[in-house]
Amino acid sequence: MPSLNRIEMRRISRSWLKELPLSGMSVAEISGQWGKYFNFGSYEQFRFPKYDICKGLFEGEDGRPRKFDLIIADQVWEHLDRPYAATKNVRKMMKRGSYFYLATPFFIPFHAAPQDNSRWSARGLKNLLVECGFDETGIRTGQWGNRAAALRNLEEVWPPEHEPETDELTNDPVFPITAWALAQKI
Repeated sequence: MPSLNRIEMRRISRSWLKELPLSGMSVAEISGQWGKYFNFGSYEQFRFPKYDICKGLFEGEDGRPRKFDLIIADQVWEHLDRPYAATKNVRKMMKRGSYFYLATPFFIPFHAAPQDNSRWSARGLKNLLVECGFDETGIRTGQWGNRAAALRNLEEVWPPEHEPETDELTNDPVFPITAWALAQKI
């Protein structure tokens, strides 16, 4: 059963990604594995610590930065020491017209894996992306949460699994649990 914190984020994010020509896209995923559930033209995972997006670009055999149609960073940016440097590196690996999908928690327990450093709201993600060179007109953001989900995040066992009979999924904009963005390189 999926985590309560990701139900609505996944639903909305999937609909955004399905608007793209996924079957023809070359995709890189940074440390996560959400992308394996889509039918991309090509899909590669770049996992930390072998690949550290804060320190550099993913290079090809010729030593030049690899370029992708879509780069996914799902539930990773909160763990980075240098999220601005990482975001700038991602942008350098994007083709003109390509996309960067970024999702991160806002209100969840501290979870050092290996560290836990940052939190963003939807507006905070947009600001991060703009400050790293993305055009504001090419950025979509969303966030989801509510008081009941916030209380569930305080339970001893975390993350809480979604209980369809009792969990309220109505969004309350003043209690974000998670935020996400899709930015196009214009």
